[in-house]
Amino acid sequence: MADSFNATGTGLAYRLTAANTDGTGVNNSDGGKLWLPIWSGEVLHAYDEYNVFEGLVDHKTISSGKQMLFPRTGTVDLKAQWGAGEELVGGTDAKSSQFAVTLDNRPMAAHFELDNIDMMITQWEYRAELARQAGNVLASTRDKQIGSYIATAALQSALTGIAGSPAGYGETITNMGMEDAIDKLGGQIYCSPLLQAAGAPSGDTWNIRNGNAGAGDGTQGAVITADQRTAAALKILEMIEANLVHLQEINAPLDQIYCAVSPKTFQEIRALGVARTAAHAVDAQPMFGGVAAAGGLGAPFTQGLNSLTDTLTYMGVIIMKSNHCPIVNYAAGAIGEGTGGLKYDKDWANAGVKGIMWQRSCVAALSLQGLKVDTVDDVRRNTTFTVASMMNGTGVMRPELSAIFVDAISSADTNDGTVLAADVRNAVFGTTFVSEYTEAT
Repeated sequence: MADSFNATGTGLAYRLTAANTDGTGVNNSDGGKLWLPIWSGEVLHAYDEYNVFEGLVDHKTISSGKQMLFPRTGTVDLKAQWGAGEELVGGTDAKSSQFAVTLDNRPMAAHFELDNIDMMITQWEYRAELARQAGNVLASTRDKQIGSYIATAALQSALTGIAGSPAGYGETITNMGMEDAIDKLGGQIYCSPLLQAAGAPSGDTWNIRNGNAGAGDGTQGAVITADQRTAAALKILEMIEANLVHLQEINAPLDQIYCAVSPKTFQEIRALGVARTAAHAVDAQPMFGGVAAAGGLGAPFTQGLNSLTDTLTYMGVIIMKSNHCPIVNYAAGAIGEGTGGLKYDKDWANAGVKGIMWQRSCVAALSLQGLKVDTVDDVRRNTTFTVASMMNGTGVMRPELSAIFVDAISSADTNDGTVLAADVRNAVFGTTFVSEYTEAT
């Protein structure tokens, strides 16, 4: 079989003219479509440039097949007093098993149609822009999928043998008024109605959340103020601290910890301490202005930090901004598999999610090696149709290493000042909670 990418191949061909109306505008003997492999490489380069979350979780690439197995070890037991003649049995969970992470059923595809393919062949600027757009579309979708799965991991119960927090946290998140953010489900869900103000659009008003009118002071319907936005930004930092304590209590890894929020919330965190009124200016001391008095956090305010790649570091946690945080409701199929199992397309806005925090081992991302590019001449339409597609998969590995920050839920509200674990889960999944573990036997 001839190589379809070969310059003298018979499988692919250049269009000879832009006015291909008679069905004879291609000539296989004049050479193959050399632009196709070049363009696919440019798409991959753009994908790697725009993709963010995939490099911040455990990412593996397979060259063939549908599934990859990740090891899950048993737990080590302790015998505090080993008596003479006493037999040790090796713990109650001695078996070693595996997690199976599977590729999605269908690939995701970026596609476009051109009426003059010669522009792709002869003009690099034209081809590069289409490659940038295709790579950006694929990377953005993949970011949304992984972000959704990080939040999904926070809703799962920790594996057997994982120590929980010793402080007696139960199945209820307490969020009376605008007070403490208390962790739940082993330190994975943090809740405060005050987070309504985090990243809220200008002029937005308070709504009832879980029996609390606005910030808990009866201000339902009132416009969210600058002071309340500042308090919400501080609450996110408090939740970061609480999750760090949780990770220490369960002896979890404490390297490469990330927190992602919306660009507006990121800006509000960065502007903590910046005077908004004349009265505030008297004692203004920016937290993230890079000044020595504030510990050198952030960067000088002459530096914009306006790129999506800019970050802040707080107590060792890298705070990043993303347009792809799971803070909205995804319709079925909007970012991937969503019908039935709701793999990616969950209702995060229903739970009032405002941010996610994770360590890279919480989620595994799987990719099938390579980018598949197909193109076809449509003589009847006088166009060339091109598709770039990728196969990916995602799985939960260590849910105790992920957390979500919520403003209390807008559905399944109660009036007693508490949110149950089931309420948060149901707000995301509807009425059926879906477990994301797949353990290979």
